[in-house]
Amino acid sequence: MRDKEFFAKLLALPGPWTVESVTLADARIDIGLRHRRRARFACPECEAASPVYDHVPMRSWRHLDHGGRPTWLQARVPRVSCLFHGVRPVRLPWALPGARCSWAFEKHALDTLLETDVLGASRLLGISWDEAWGFMERAVERGMKLKKHRVITRLGVDEKAVARRHQYVTLVSDLDRGCVEFIADDRKKASLDAYYQSLTPEQLNGIEAIAMDMWDPFIASTRDHLPQAERKIVFDRYHIMWHMSKAVDDVRKAEHRRLKKQGDETLKRTKYLWLFAEENLPPKHAQRFAELKALHLKTGRAWAIKESLRDLWRYQRLGWARRHWQEWYFWATHARLRPVRIAAATFKHYLPNILTYFDHRITNATSEGLNSKIQTVKKTPMVSAIAIT
Repeated sequence: MRDKEFFAKLLALPGPWTVESVTLADARIDIGLRHRRRARFACPECEAASPVYDHVPMRSWRHLDHGGRPTWLQARVPRVSCLFHGVRPVRLPWALPGARCSWAFEKHALDTLLETDVLGASRLLGISWDEAWGFMERAVERGMKLKKHRVITRLGVDEKAVARRHQYVTLVSDLDRGCVEFIADDRKKASLDAYYQSLTPEQLNGIEAIAMDMWDPFIASTRDHLPQAERKIVFDRYHIMWHMSKAVDDVRKAEHRRLKKQGDETLKRTKYLWLFAEENLPPKHAQRFAELKALHLKTGRAWAIKESLRDLWRYQRLGWARRHWQEWYFWATHARLRPVRIAAATFKHYLPNILTYFDHRITNATSEGLNSKIQTVKKTPMVSAIAIT
């Protein structure tokens, strides 16, 4: 079988397209494509058939490798002159509009990205990081277009670090269905604005509760777009406890520096012991941790305050929870632990929407679960979002 016939069968091109040439070089394979003379093509806007108006210059599309060699498709794309839409390039059977690779290669790239991280996929496919991200972004866009418009009553809003230098994306998820609804670059107000602006008035009115971190740009966006937002925003307890755990660690670091100057290494390599919830402490560390708590360290006092805060979400009634908060706040602000006092002041500022938990009882655990699944880019949320396609 001749090479042109072989690749024509592999590509399975519909008429009027055919393989014109196959060039085999040491580094790559180039497959030239052409259409038959006097062929008519559909306008990409209205599907009206028209004769060829002209052609754009020769273009190339990366295709699936053959024999270990990168393979490229090459063709001059015809344009048609539509009576209603003017001159337009026609749709191609092997590639999406504006793509620099064939649809077969893009599908293979998405399958690879779902199995590994972006850096690994880029190396395996021989493409750049930006090209890999482009595949994922287009997949997400296609998936979003296919999704039906429906009212989502409970949302989770979170940010996710996706690369070095503090690069983030904004992730919006449906807490009830456990799926990604929206992804945007960065974690600015405009990032979340874009999601709300894509919703209909019915969808906006149907939102009953939103779990989010105490991040002012997200709060401002929600207040601007959501009716009665103050009653619907719920500051996520896991993020609150993250802030509290950081305060405990800050106390530990300061106390460790002070003790180390005195030749005391008591707190050396104890960082993660203080970050565990009491019931989650591994049994092998139980004795060591009990000894540390018995020493009446400042770090031990900060840890006890952290554990007491966790009890807030165990109450069934708002009144009892509010009473616990008042007692906890007095303890935290009078414990003479500066990081704990600062954290307590932050929580007090946001208290109304911490206590809305008792109206809606939602957390961002679903979003955090999605984050753990998409920890490959480091791990990018877009990988999980591809699943909606």
